[in-house]
Amino acid sequence: MDSSAFETAADALLIDLQTKIEAALDAVDPEIELRGGILTVVLDDGGQFVINKHAPTRQIWVSSPIGGAAHYAWDDGAKLWRSTRSDATLHAALAADLAQASGLTVTL
Repeated sequence: MDSSAFETAADALLIDLQTKIEAALDAVDPEIELRGGILTVVLDDGGQFVINKHAPTRQIWVSSPIGGAAHYAWDDGAKLWRSTRSDATLHAALAADLAQASGLTVTL
């Protein structure tokens, strides 16, 4: 994936995640902000998730109070963002962490 394609894909991903997280966590009314390629989700208990694009490595980086830090690279064969350290996918890992932190069912 070249730089331009990464920027386009990463921006679309962050917007999609923002929309889906807002819908999934509506009952707990989190503070959600997308600015400058950084999506921040703050829960009432102080738990904070940060999802951002990292252009130099063409990765999506996630910081979670549940799972810690993770990096995801585009898997062109599977057409999804996969962890650089395991077989986990961005959507599944983030949904599980958000569900555990919020006590709600989260599907991304």
